[in-house]
Amino acid sequence: MREYEDAPEENEEDELYEHYRFKADKGQQPLRVDKYLMNFIENATRNKIQQAAKAGNILVNDEPVKQNYKVKAGDEVKVVLSYPPRETTVIPQDIPIDIVYEDESVIVVNKAPGMVVHPGHGNYSGTLVNALKFHFDNLPSLVAELDRPGLVHRIDKDTSGLLVIAKTEYAMDHLAKQFFNRTTRRLYVAIVWGNIEEDEGTIIGNIGRHPSNRMQMTVFEDGSQGKHAVTHFKVLERLGYITVVECKLETGRTHQIRAHMKHIGHTLFNDERYGGNEILKGTTFTKYKQFVQNCFTICPRQTLHARTLGFEHPVTGEQLDFECPVPDDMTNLIKKWRVYSNATWEEED
Repeated sequence: MREYEDAPEENEEDELYEHYRFKADKGQQPLRVDKYLMNFIENATRNKIQQAAKAGNILVNDEPVKQNYKVKAGDEVKVVLSYPPRETTVIPQDIPIDIVYEDESVIVVNKAPGMVVHPGHGNYSGTLVNALKFHFDNLPSLVAELDRPGLVHRIDKDTSGLLVIAKTEYAMDHLAKQFFNRTTRRLYVAIVWGNIEEDEGTIIGNIGRHPSNRMQMTVFEDGSQGKHAVTHFKVLERLGYITVVECKLETGRTHQIRAHMKHIGHTLFNDERYGGNEILKGTTFTKYKQFVQNCFTICPRQTLHARTLGFEHPVTGEQLDFECPVPDDMTNLIKKWRVYSNATWEEED
């Protein structure tokens, strides 16, 4: 979790501002703090982290540490710098937004794959929030310290699909309660590695940060760590070495579908962070390997699309349901696998 200090007053050059704060999980094995932070902070380099440690900018339990300090379970690790985090200031940018619906209270957008939802480390511009700041005035923010206008929920950078944006404080509070109470309707389409034998099923497992790879979420079956998470899935199409599935979220945890599908042995196709950019199922033939590489090129992202979004309108009480088609990169990938799968079956016959 990140926490942000207030903007600096003039001439306070000696003040340090907290940019990152991490609490080591119970299962954390001793690990050098530079390696620990590399697993947690996107786009960070070991050299930069080591330089920060030498300058006294890395604190463990509020005490400066050297780069070889070993982080243990329960340690609180902070990165503090002499300037405030840039995430607190969002610059409006004239970026097109695909608006599916808009009224005086809400906006529903279809986010393109590759667009980051809100500014963060390494992504300070070109985000959906930058675009919202340009196109709409005075959108509310759930957290006062963060300038994230209208955001009630989010989806990952390389996930495409539907998001609802609040235009008023009342709409934001109402929608936030719906997400908290799990009364919203969210259906995703995913393409995963392997043949899922069951026609439908439910995955239940607490999700939390991976103990050794902090850029991943993982499932803790014993329930001792992480947060309760439930994903329902239904097979839409089987294509040999991959399966097209529909996923219904009962909870909304970070990387929930990505972590849950990997947990049951069906990692999302071309999901680099979770290993889906490797050939996880299939043959050893060179032609097959080339075919899969071509598929990675056709859809150069994790194959996940937020297709359906439903919620109660915060003012009228009307149930609103929206659906946006699966984008071209995923549909072209499915078509290519259909051709391959049919050809394979014909050869075997």
